[in-house]
Amino acid sequence: MRPFILAILSAFLFGLSTPLSKGLLAHWTSQQLAGLLYLGAALGVSLPLVISRAGFFSARLGKTNFLRLAGAILFGGILGPLFLLAGLSLASASSVSLWLNLEMVATSVLAVLLFRDHLGFRGWSGAACVLVAGVLLSWGEGAAGLRAGVFLGAACICWGMDNNLTALIDGLTPLQSTFWKGLVAGSVNLALGLWLARIPDPSRAGLFGALGLGAISYGASIVLYIKAAQALGASRSQMIFASAPLFGWLGSAVWLREGLTPMQGLAFGFQALGTFLLFKDRHSHAHFHEAMAHTHEHQHQDGHHTHSHPGLTGNFRHTHPHTHEPLSHSHPHWPDLHHRHAHS
Repeated sequence: MRPFILAILSAFLFGLSTPLSKGLLAHWTSQQLAGLLYLGAALGVSLPLVISRAGFFSARLGKTNFLRLAGAILFGGILGPLFLLAGLSLASASSVSLWLNLEMVATSVLAVLLFRDHLGFRGWSGAACVLVAGVLLSWGEGAAGLRAGVFLGAACICWGMDNNLTALIDGLTPLQSTFWKGLVAGSVNLALGLWLARIPDPSRAGLFGALGLGAISYGASIVLYIKAAQALGASRSQMIFASAPLFGWLGSAVWLREGLTPMQGLAFGFQALGTFLLFKDRHSHAHFHEAMAHTHEHQHQDGHHTHSHPGLTGNFRHTHPHTHEPLSHSHPHWPDLHHRHAHS
């Protein structure tokens, strides 16, 4: 249950960013705010990185993981939030929150087609339930507008690529991945935003509000999501993360007084059913693990991490570079870091 809980917490924190960002657009352009939110994410994880003594980078990142990180920064850190905030400037926060259900669909399709993910009947049924929840929420709502819809559709496709790439990064800890995504993407978007346009309403409140929101709704949310995605795979973690629009929609009703609809309870029911089906969608078959070396959070007694720690006892979660010996076995599993194999 731990990765499921982490994914839900990540969705809750990110969902709140939509209604809270709406007010900040009075102080910044879309691109400037996108930059500040991700710089806030980098600042938010800096202190935990220093305390953990893990460092801000890993010498074992490697070319493959570097390219995955670069792709995640481009799609998820630069393009995704830029498209989202552009759409948010054209439509209500509640409408934008509902549109974000498309991210789940984009992530799942890309995961199966491009990233060797796997969904069984229960998994696809869970995806359908999540999609039905989004349709029910949208029922009776006014259209966000063609331009807003194009922007938000593009944002969801970008985040679909980001989600799949991030789930495969095993050369950095979640804190390190979040720091570099926030620092690089935030700097690029803020620099471009300041170059292309003047600040609409400069103020300390707007600055600290954007950085603070970025630290919580982007920084903490991304760290939690990476931990969940590395354990569940991109498609499952994203389907649970698809509850973020629900939290954003409720936040819009509470803070922006944009109103609720009777369909909300029914939508929550479909969302809960979809999450339950995803939890049940494991499969089991004989499979072979090649020898590999990587870094990620793990615990022992899971059948994959058999290395020893002299002087240490207990089955606790920890992170360090480690090597896997070749292994062949059969057990129920998800498409996590150790199970990205093809299915016949």
